[in-house]
Amino acid sequence: MSNWPEGWTSDSDRERNGGAGRGPAPDIARSMPHVRRDPAGGGRQGEPPLPPGMSPRGPVPQRQQPPGPYGAHAGDGYQDAQGDDDGYNTGQVYGAGRGPLPADRGRGDGQPPQGTPPGPPRARPNWRKRITIGVISVFAFLLIVSIGTYFWADSKLKREVDLGAVEDRPDGGKGTNYLIVGSDSREGMSDQEKKDLHTGSAEGKRTDSMMILHVGDNGNTMVSLPRDSWVTIPAFTGSESGKRIPEQQHKLNASFAIQGPELLVRTIEYNTGLKIDHYAEIGFGGFAKIVDAVGGVEMDIPRDIKDKKSGADFKKGKQTLDGKEALAFVRNRYEAGSDLERTKNQQKFLSTLASQAATPSTILNPFRLYPTMGAGLDSLIVDKDMSLWKLRSMFWAMKGVTGGDGKQMNMPVANPGYATSKGSAVLWDMPKVKQLIEQLKNDEKVTVSSK
Repeated sequence: MSNWPEGWTSDSDRERNGGAGRGPAPDIARSMPHVRRDPAGGGRQGEPPLPPGMSPRGPVPQRQQPPGPYGAHAGDGYQDAQGDDDGYNTGQVYGAGRGPLPADRGRGDGQPPQGTPPGPPRARPNWRKRITIGVISVFAFLLIVSIGTYFWADSKLKREVDLGAVEDRPDGGKGTNYLIVGSDSREGMSDQEKKDLHTGSAEGKRTDSMMILHVGDNGNTMVSLPRDSWVTIPAFTGSESGKRIPEQQHKLNASFAIQGPELLVRTIEYNTGLKIDHYAEIGFGGFAKIVDAVGGVEMDIPRDIKDKKSGADFKKGKQTLDGKEALAFVRNRYEAGSDLERTKNQQKFLSTLASQAATPSTILNPFRLYPTMGAGLDSLIVDKDMSLWKLRSMFWAMKGVTGGDGKQMNMPVANPGYATSKGSAVLWDMPKVKQLIEQLKNDEKVTVSSK
């Protein structure tokens, strides 16, 4: 039965439904032509509007647009922004599909949608920026390592000598004067190490070598002081006992045995008039460990040497000495014939040791550098005002002098075998000594000879 009221058919309706004599068309999706409706809600213009609920298809469903980039109703073809019908039908087929795909949907093959403009070209790597970042990173790493090494080394320094306790000190001159002492201290050594190194087991410690290193603008100078030098040991107040030690005539090394580094400095200053700015001392054990840490020291032995007391047993010629052998070489005294000859061997060995310790193979190799520094710092005793920078300055100056960039000499002597009531001793050549001291005080080039 037709839902249309009687008298409400038209020719166009008959044609659309297959003619007047045919039955109703099957209920399939039909294209809705654009029909201009009356703005007041009526039907076609010129015709009365359909009664409510009289549409053969019922009310046209309004699809709900999800909120998103298109808005809730924007562009849906049904209502404008105010929700009112504009009177046009879009001609969309209802029930025949999901509608057109959004413009930003891909093609399904991993490529951008057709008609998408190409993106910007891919930027080339900024190698200059990468290299800059790499250099800064390496620099920061080295800075951190250097700072850590500095504080580690500074904490290991034994600042035990108080030069402020030295009495009646002379005025300072130009440049810096270091007193470098090698002692026979056996502190920290086991009985087996004492036996292997031929150090003996005597208590306390004595000076085995003494050198004044002058660092200045007009060349550096290293002056060895024979330990058998006959000098005046001035009166001194003991730092621990508080007792007054009377003035006396004795060998230079006796001052160290009586009251340690402070009296030794006082004695050297009293007999020379040269102010000692810094003090550094190393014992037997530390000396041997440094040599082993750098991998041994190559020496050219001038002659066959054999000395039971020091343990020296060498053939003439070039050879690499380990710590034990090096200590025997620098301590050899009786075979050398005199203390002056021994000081020459000590200077020669120290020059080679300093040069080898400063080579790139040691400095740039942390597996060799840190053991070398550790061995030296563990056994090094310095004054309370010694800084790492001053210690570094001392080391490089010593390396330069012993490498030929400076002057090495013994304190000028008048008679190397002067006999006294205390035994054989060395007398200084005082006119030459005074000339040498003046040149050092004024930081002048040293012209005085040892002989």
